[in-house]
Amino acid sequence: MIPLRDHNPTQRPPVLTVIVILICIAVFVLVQPDASRSLDMPTQAETIEDIEFSYQRAAIPCELTQGRPLTAREIGATQIDGNANACDHSAAGSAVFPDKNVWLAVVVSMFLHGSWLHLGGNILFLWIFGNNVEDQMGRAVYALFYLIAGVVATASYVVVQVDSTVPLIGASGAIAGVMGAYLVWYPWARVRTIVLLGLLPLWPRLPAALLLAVWFVSQFFIAPDSGVAWMAHVAGFLFGVLAGLIARGDRQFARSLATQRRRALGR
Repeated sequence: MIPLRDHNPTQRPPVLTVIVILICIAVFVLVQPDASRSLDMPTQAETIEDIEFSYQRAAIPCELTQGRPLTAREIGATQIDGNANACDHSAAGSAVFPDKNVWLAVVVSMFLHGSWLHLGGNILFLWIFGNNVEDQMGRAVYALFYLIAGVVATASYVVVQVDSTVPLIGASGAIAGVMGAYLVWYPWARVRTIVLLGLLPLWPRLPAALLLAVWFVSQFFIAPDSGVAWMAHVAGFLFGVLAGLIARGDRQFARSLATQRRRALGR
């Protein structure tokens, strides 16, 4: 299922959501190497410059658990030997990028993408669900929430992949947090969706709760060797749900949710 747009108007323009989208596009087009800008993930032969760029700027679990940039031995073991968990706890050897701030890289990674398909998918989901979450939170809180969701997603991935020496890039964890909050706040909102049944495409307006629940469950069926950090998606989504549930304690919000439900049921 691919969402196209939601039928959920906002009271204020989604300025911050648009800014995040524009930053992601600008970084991808103007900053990242040309090898990134393929339709899908580029091949190994095309990504020498891109690999160097990612290791220099992206978040890497081993670097975060060790508090230092990777050594030449660790990067070589990953890229040449294919060992994705080449973290050397003895820290033998000199760092390839000694000036890298491994903590700042967590934020930088949220604005990097591996292909046009990766970027386009993240932009689509952020545009559909981010405008309403921004409207509900207010811009300042939304900005903080977005960053924290991304950090939580990365941290959760690091916890289960402590020895990984593969760069983690993409805004998916932060956007998953936005989707989790949307699920709590706007479960009855209708989302125009493409559903493929064989060769027959359908265009139903599905409740957001159904669409997002299917997306969440699908994360557990992603192939382990796909390169997709599904654990970060799950953690970001659950963080968003928790933030939304905390906000639902507000009586005014509870009345708003009840109004949404009545409208969705045509009452």
